[in-house]
Amino acid sequence: MDKIQSLKGMIDLIANRSDPDDFAESIFRTEDALKNIFLNFGYSEIRTPTLEDADLFKRSVGDSSDIVNKELYSFFDKNEKNITLRPENTAGVIRSVIEKKIDANTHKFWYLGPMWRYERPQKGRYRQFNQAGIEIIGYPEGVAELEIISMICSINNALNIKNSVIKINHLGSQGTKTNYCNALLEYLKPYTSQLDQLDQSRLEKNPLRILDSQNQNTQKILKDAPTRKDFLSDESLKMLQVLKDTFSKDCKIQIDYGLVRGLDYYTGLVFEVISDELGAQDAYLGGGRYDNLSEQLGGKNIPCIGMAIGAHDLRTINPEIIIDVQLAEGSLKSKLRKASKNNAKFAIIIGEEEIETNTIIIKPLIEKNSEQTVMDINEISSFFEDIT
Repeated sequence: MDKIQSLKGMIDLIANRSDPDDFAESIFRTEDALKNIFLNFGYSEIRTPTLEDADLFKRSVGDSSDIVNKELYSFFDKNEKNITLRPENTAGVIRSVIEKKIDANTHKFWYLGPMWRYERPQKGRYRQFNQAGIEIIGYPEGVAELEIISMICSINNALNIKNSVIKINHLGSQGTKTNYCNALLEYLKPYTSQLDQLDQSRLEKNPLRILDSQNQNTQKILKDAPTRKDFLSDESLKMLQVLKDTFSKDCKIQIDYGLVRGLDYYTGLVFEVISDELGAQDAYLGGGRYDNLSEQLGGKNIPCIGMAIGAHDLRTINPEIIIDVQLAEGSLKSKLRKASKNNAKFAIIIGEEEIETNTIIIKPLIEKNSEQTVMDINEISSFFEDIT
């Protein structure tokens, strides 16, 4: 009788603790390190089903995307319903938030689990793969971007990833996107006959996807094409510069105005992290802002605002400390009440006066009668080193 083997592109992971270089063992260690970072940032775990309605990904990822056109693991069940093994988890998380009717609240979630894409297996890549990620829901552009880049720096350090580069770009507002698409379309029309069949299809459905073309001739044509930078607002350009200036001492970060992401739901900031130590498939982390996805899937669109705090340096001082940054707007009293409810030991308060004087306020929350302390911001490292 023939032996039953695993399906093509699938892989068994069996840890070998006696061999630290074992492939499965290294994956499990990586997952443990990521979980610790997510918890350190104060995120909550979310688990969504691996099977979803196929329409979820067609509506979110986009009909013109390679994922929907080529890579979905879809089939009809016994009730003739078209279902799909999830190719990514963002759409599933947003679907869950809407379905549970918690889309009026703010959330910071992390997840880790298997995903599937029906592509030709290559060395180091499989049709089933594990993916970890975070979703910050309900917060507008600003502080959330700073927190994500901070987390990426922490991940690079924790996993000892060498020669990594964080590439960032901004897609602008919907109006910016429309204007740029029109300009790109006008530029490319005279070259239509020189484009291959795939890029001609992209030109009709979504011109922005041509920027990600692997065709060398297309890339030569694009050399003199309009650039997104020329269409971005001063606010978008400032956001990119703030991120670069803030984290340049911690990570190698560069603005890449040609960077696009392959999913339709991205709107503002997009980013990708690469390392030349990974070979041809050098990107190992990516993402971006997707302000319209919840409303696109039938949920609410709620504007929020946050405040910035330089929490990245603090997390590297004492990894045992969980720092939950209050990103949403609200009174100091309500923020302190929430911190106490979450059993926080201390609150770090930074207002306009503290920013001007380079000071911070440390307020104990467990010992009710303890006095709050004002200290120079440079003293905070010593304070956190002593916390147990």
